[in-house]
Amino acid sequence: MTHVSPSSLLALHAIRLGGFIDTQAVADRFAMPVGLAESQVRECRARGWISRYRFGPDAGWSLTESGRAENERQLAAELSASGATTVVESVYRDFLPLNARVVRACTDWQLIVLPGGGLRDNDHADADRDHRVLDELAVLAAELVPLTDRLTGALARFSGYDTRFAAALAAAPGRPEMITGTGTDSAHRVWFELHEDLIATLGIDRGA
Repeated sequence: MTHVSPSSLLALHAIRLGGFIDTQAVADRFAMPVGLAESQVRECRARGWISRYRFGPDAGWSLTESGRAENERQLAAELSASGATTVVESVYRDFLPLNARVVRACTDWQLIVLPGGGLRDNDHADADRDHRVLDELAVLAAELVPLTDRLTGALARFSGYDTRFAAALAAAPGRPEMITGTGTDSAHRVWFELHEDLIATLGIDRGA
């Protein structure tokens, strides 16, 4: 039976995954009632695990150093208690070759290699080239589904990555930012978040 994470873990983890998000986004990330998200955010702030920042018109929450440590402690305890370690480790091994393909596809979406070896931004004028990239991402979307199913079977909080990735691809025609944009739930952003979720859950140093 899948393990359901407590709201205290989910709220802090949502901020970890989002990097810089407001309280509504904390609630939305794991379909949490706004009132519950507000309560958990207040508790996290009182414990010094998060701080509020403002960048221009935007304000939101980010983890402090102690908050990151607490998030990692909670994730490690949950992984051990749920008995999901073997499943998550196995999925992570299967994820890595897909990750390399996503990185290549996103690079191809953003940049074009010139005959002399230089690079220029992809202006998306070559429809055939873009279609090849989208076809590869569609294959990857299909390969992501069984990985997400395995993860969700162990830890319910992993649900939704496959559907979010597929939704970004579906919205990409006419909206190139849905592949690699940073200000939207793009395919790259969803994939990066899944990668962060996996390494955070397993206690892996991304830099290493």
